[in-house]
Amino acid sequence: MRQTPVAVACMMASMAVSLGASEQVCSADAKPANLNFTFKDVHGKPFALSDYKGRVVLLDFWATWCPPCRKEIPGFIELYNSYRSRGFAVIGVSMDESTSDVKRFARKYQMNYPILIGTGRTDLEPAFGELPLPTAFVIARDGRICAKHDGLTPKEQFEKEIVSLLEVQ
Repeated sequence: MRQTPVAVACMMASMAVSLGASEQVCSADAKPANLNFTFKDVHGKPFALSDYKGRVVLLDFWATWCPPCRKEIPGFIELYNSYRSRGFAVIGVSMDESTSDVKRFARKYQMNYPILIGTGRTDLEPAFGELPLPTAFVIARDGRICAKHDGLTPKEQFEKEIVSLLEVQ
């Protein structure tokens, strides 16, 4: 049975663990996320997050018009380039209304990771509450959501969490 993005967002939000500057990356009580849902990528093709189980994933909700989002993207590209060979993936979910704007933006910023099209803030707000952009989730190989970051977050914070999760086999 396929889950709607809103239903999955509800599950993800309820399982997210905010870490801040904590050294602990994934608490023992972090619950597995239901990853059986699809978005469409910028080319209109279905994209299933469940295909990424077994990898450490940075799932980023962003928009082209969002200055903090634009500031984080070069760091995500660097992280992806540094760690993808170790089982790391970045997945961007654009909250823009225009797919053509997202495509142009992705080319300009040389975004080399999958870019999906979100259903819109009003569809996600019932699941996440007020959704500040950017919002990013760090998901462990086993599908547990280990961290949620609302707003601009330093690349070094993401890197610390990612490296810690990559070291866990």
